[in-house]
Amino acid sequence: MLADEGPIMDMTVETTTDPRWRRVLARDRTADGEFWYSVATTGIYCRPSCPSRAAKPENVGLHDTLDAARATGCRACRRCNPDGPSAEAGNAAIVAKACRLIEQSDELPSLTELAGAVGLSAGYFHRLFKTLTGLTPKAYAVGHRASRVREGLHGDRSITEAIHGSGFNSSGRFYAQSTSMIGMTPARYKAGGQHEDICFAIGQSSLGAVLVASSKQGVVSILLGDEPDALAENLQDRFPNARLIGDDRDYEQLVAQVVGFVEMPSLGLGLPLDVRGTAFQQRVWQALRGIPAGCTISYTELAAKIGSPGSVRAVAGACAANAIAVAIPCHRVVRSDGALSGYAWGIERKRALITREAAP
Repeated sequence: MLADEGPIMDMTVETTTDPRWRRVLARDRTADGEFWYSVATTGIYCRPSCPSRAAKPENVGLHDTLDAARATGCRACRRCNPDGPSAEAGNAAIVAKACRLIEQSDELPSLTELAGAVGLSAGYFHRLFKTLTGLTPKAYAVGHRASRVREGLHGDRSITEAIHGSGFNSSGRFYAQSTSMIGMTPARYKAGGQHEDICFAIGQSSLGAVLVASSKQGVVSILLGDEPDALAENLQDRFPNARLIGDDRDYEQLVAQVVGFVEMPSLGLGLPLDVRGTAFQQRVWQALRGIPAGCTISYTELAAKIGSPGSVRAVAGACAANAIAVAIPCHRVVRSDGALSGYAWGIERKRALITREAAP
């Protein structure tokens, strides 16, 4: 008996000190596909997110590959189905299919039609879609249509052609929604935001200068950098035809709120945002806002989260295109190995933000 106890104790120590074991105890869905575990006493192997009761660590083996888990002679768990796609991946595929249906339809399909197309009840589908994208199906459709309108207005087509090209059969229906959809009248948007008022102010933080700018709808930019003048020039380049309004004492209070968050993330930051981007970018940015402070996610995980696992590069591009630092926390996205990758406002600022947010 004593000879048998030694290996068991060694296995317990090895399992409990392995960081993967903590992810098993946490039923971490993001670990699915990275490794598997087997339980000698039950003779089954599972994915990390398995909802089954936690096994004793001395009975658990951790495996880097599915083949290694199978080689133990254990059978696949019926609850978590480790041989097939995870529930999270399946849900992401469902939402991705619904997004394609919305994008390819001239008229917004009804909630019942969308739910029926993916084989779910309307209520469950609505909750699932909002959980994964942060938007209702209707809001996603409006955002996608707005991006098509913007693309049309940027080109050589007339306003009427852009309206019909974006799926509106009636100009009247479009104009009734145009201001809330693109933030201004279509004529002004086509003129490059001419005469749009953008308020801004610049503050100082331990990470350098912080510029915050807002339209009537909400914050359009939060920029970080070393030189205040360079940030102001950056803002001018982003809104070349807008009227930039500075030196507003009331607006400086908003800048102070952002600076306070940079210095102490635990304060939180709830600001109205005027998010301008394509439908895909907005999906990525909405998902970023769902990452809790103190947590990070890989580009691959983020792509899967929005239902587009094959769009890792496009996800990285959307992160790079984000003009609203910290409020849309693209700094929380890292490489699959945990290493820090590019950040528009510098790797050192990214490292500092992640470190501050992780602090107790």
